[in-house]
Amino acid sequence: MRFDIITIFPEFFGGPLDYGIVRRAREASLVETCIHDLRDFTHDRHRTVDDRPFGGGEGMVMKPEPLFDAVESILNEKSPPLPSASMRYPENLSRRAIVLLSASGKIFRQETARRLAKLERIVLICGRYEGVDERVAQHLATDEISIGDFVLSGGELPAAMIVEAVTRLIPGALGNEDSTVNESFSEPGAVSEGSQPAAPLRNPQHDTTRGILDYPHYTRPQSFRGWDVPEMLMSGNHEEIRRWRHEKALEKTRRNRPDLLADA
Repeated sequence: MRFDIITIFPEFFGGPLDYGIVRRAREASLVETCIHDLRDFTHDRHRTVDDRPFGGGEGMVMKPEPLFDAVESILNEKSPPLPSASMRYPENLSRRAIVLLSASGKIFRQETARRLAKLERIVLICGRYEGVDERVAQHLATDEISIGDFVLSGGELPAAMIVEAVTRLIPGALGNEDSTVNESFSEPGAVSEGSQPAAPLRNPQHDTTRGILDYPHYTRPQSFRGWDVPEMLMSGNHEEIRRWRHEKALEKTRRNRPDLLADA
């Protein structure tokens, strides 16, 4: 898997990609990360990447020319104009995605990470300023993604988050492959992009559920500041422990993310 990240702040990624799972995956040659300075693809002496939008408005908008040039140079091809990105880069043939990180995009979910983890190459375009010329979203990007209903100054943090979320799903990236199964949002089909989750269903082979949060975890000491580990976890009755964990996961989901149970 190769990640190409296009940004005006290439130095930003000197930290997030040099630690933890991503670093280990890079050292094991499971993933490759390449950072590209967008200003290297400009053609004026000021290395301009933004301009004022037509029709007026506050702030600056990222220009299409440097972004198209950057992606086409990175992928080493010039794409013919087609009416949609899906026609230009069919996923089943190209095994790659060009992702525009934008507050206007579809919400990034675990299902999105699973889909991207099946590809061979992902180009991440870090938006900035007041947005990106819409022609980038319409005719260059295969995906327009947001990491949540809030606003950031740019796409650098979201890009780093997506790289880790996808990397940890690549076989061999984690020491224990079950780690990607026994956690929140881990079940295949748990939460499809753009849809609400189905009713939660317990997987008989794992201590997890579909479409709900992970169950609570406890470790030593058994008693800490007067708070004890629940007796059920000390019982040794694995079936009862699975049932308890399922119930507690539902309770936590109702408390913290009731939206996940909207259709349950």
